[in-house]
This record gives sequence, structure tokens and C-alpha cells, in this order.
Amino acid sequence: MPSLELKTNVKIADPKAFALEFAEFGAKVLGKPLEYISTSYQYNETLNFAGSFEPVFMLTIVRLIPYPFSCSDRIADESSDGCAQVSLGNLNPTANEEYSKQFFPFFKEKLGVPHDRAYITYLDPGNSNLGYQSTHFGTIFGKN
Repeated sequence: MPSLELKTNVKIADPKAFALEFAEFGAKVLGKPLEYISTSYQYNETLNFAGSFEPVFMLTIVRLIPYPFSCSDRIADESSDGCAQVSLGNLNPTANEEYSKQFFPFFKEKLGVPHDRAYITYLDPGNSNLGYQSTHFGTIFGKN
């Protein structure tokens, strides 16, 4: 379940429509079902970069965790329930570079932000630091 959090000083005419378009694009880039994608858009008029208020964005992508759902979403293996968890995609240098190559042009087109006025932060807090259904994924998956 990736979480994509966008902060920008670019005001968008229809934030809800943009958030949904952003979610669809994020799902495509990350190769994940839209049902597992969470996006947010936050306008911040004081966000600046290199001492200027020219268009800028900061995107944070939080770790893509394994499916917490049914065995039909997973690949059979030798585990106790006959299923292996399918990673929704790992955050690693190679993957992050590929993600960046797609997200930067998207925001250039949609927000008018040049590639040199933005940052993307990739975060992997670990299963124990991601809460879900009144617990955390470390408990759900039996590993931290």
C-alpha cells in the first residue's frame, strides 16, 4: 500500500480531480492496483526552493508493503498457508530511479515544476512502524 504525499506551491483548480489522476498515475508507475494507492495533495503558498517561490514540489513515497489480503493475491510457495506474500514493489536505488524518471515529467506537465525544483523522498519505515486495522503490519505478517 503505497502512500504518495505531494506538497507544492502550485494551486490546482480542482484538487480532488487532480488527486484521483495522481492516484491513477501513481498506480501505473508503481505497478500496483489503484485499490492500494493513497495520495494526498497539499497546497502550501510558502513552500520555496533555492530562495524563490517559483513552482516547486516535494513528493514523499512511503514504502510499498506486502499485500495483507487473500491468498489469491499471492504466489504459492512452501510457506505454512501455501502462499507467499507478493511485494508491492520495493524501494531500492534502481526502482527509485525508475520511479523518479516517471514522476518528475508528470509534475512538470501537470504543475509546471522543472526537474531541478523538486525532491522526491522514498521512505521505508518497516512493517512495525506502519499501523493498520488497530495493529501494525509487523503483527499481521508475523515479522518486523
